[in-house]
Amino acid sequence: MSVQSKIKRITVPDIRARKGNEPVVCLTGYHAHTARYIDPYVDVILVGDSLGMVMYGMETTLGVTLDMMIAHGSAVVRGTERALVVVDMPFGSYEESPEVAFRNAVRVIKETGCTAVKLEGGKRLAPTIRYLNERGIPVMAHIGLTPQSIQVMGGFKTQGRVEEEWAAIEEDARAVAEAGAFAVVLEGIAEPLAAKITGQIDVPTIGIGASAACDGQILVLEDMLGLSPRAPKFVKEFATLGAQIAGAAEAYAREVRARTFPAAEHTYGMKKVK
Repeated sequence: MSVQSKIKRITVPDIRARKGNEPVVCLTGYHAHTARYIDPYVDVILVGDSLGMVMYGMETTLGVTLDMMIAHGSAVVRGTERALVVVDMPFGSYEESPEVAFRNAVRVIKETGCTAVKLEGGKRLAPTIRYLNERGIPVMAHIGLTPQSIQVMGGFKTQGRVEEEWAAIEEDARAVAEAGAFAVVLEGIAEPLAAKITGQIDVPTIGIGASAACDGQILVLEDMLGLSPRAPKFVKEFATLGAQIAGAAEAYAREVRARTFPAAEHTYGMKKVK
């Protein structure tokens, strides 16, 4: 009798140990079946609040709720065995105080089965990150272009284009790392600054539009599959599924209108009525 060994899920210490070593491979995921496809190949699956834009057609991530994140986080966990699953804390669920953040993060961990949560913000969130970490909740930090602050930033703009901006962003990176974040997402940060931050902190940096200088990379799954109508300029499409879906829908519609669907061999064994 053959005995199959259980696949070991990647842990937070595993990711921390990748600093300066093999790059960390990350993608977003929002449902069980796509998570199942990417699980063997990635180290981290982030259930991002980007789902508000790529799945629900929202203009920003600000309308995403905690219940939405929990529903999609649960689905991704059910569809995976290997990847470390991180769930975004949505806007309004953690900014008020460390205590509120802890209460909502506990709910996310318990109801989804994920390993960690992600918070957007730098120095101002260091006390919250420390509070969660000390109480057993691993935190991935997110600095630079933070979509939940898009109204304040005035749009999706690259951060750190001029050196006068660097000091504040570097301070954010050091603060969240020292507070206990096990990894830091650098979004929309100019390459020289991303490289400098990566060399300054002792936890992995995960880049999205922040160059190859980081310790790992993350992309929105729908962007890299060619499913997003407005993918960022830095995204490389590894497939064109949007065009394939449209083509398949067109072919199906053509057959239905021509009354050639379903074909005779696809009638599931039903007998013809005499």
